Amino acid sequence: MKYSLLFYYFSFLFLMLSVQQTYSQKSLIETTGDVFLVTIPTVTFGTTLILGDKKGATQFIKSFVLNQVITLSLKVGINKPRPKNNGDFGFPSGHTSTAFQGASFIHRRYGFKYSIPAYLAAGFTAFSRIDADKHDGYDVLAGTIIGIGSTYIFTTPYQKEHLELSYSNDRGNRLIGFKFKF
Repeated sequence: MKYSLLFYYFSFLFLMLSVQQTYSQKSLIETTGDVFLVTIPTVTFGTTLILGDKKGATQFIKSFVLNQVITLSLKVGINKPRPKNNGDFGFPSGHTSTAFQGASFIHRRYGFKYSIPAYLAAGFTAFSRIDADKHDGYDVLAGTIIGIGSTYIFTTPYQKEHLELSYSNDRGNRLIGFKFKF
């Protein structure tokens, strides 16, 4: 299957649709990070639906919700100020945790080679938060750990059914069948 092709296609499509909505941000780096924040999880979840991977879609939703609950709970509970008095609730980085949750889901479910573009986008999102003075390195590191950790709790590797067993019993004749799909 061409998971990376689907990821590129939907990333590009979603990027084009999202750019107008977030264009008013301070810099192109911050704008791109905001677009990746939405694009990575949306494309990841959309890909599970297109592939018909219902189990994967359920696992994605569980890990996404866990990620958001942990991130928001820590933000409110710790209430760390952002760099240069840029607001409150700086720890951990929600942008980073969300982006890395989507990237690590692709990695865990479908394999590392399919997750490379998502990890690059997630890394850029983390960089954009530091560049915009919204977070420091600790905030971004914590967001990365929470995002990846929430995925590993619920997500299992994708397994196609390769082996099919059958059994038939007709008038005392028994038949056992094996079918293997490559």
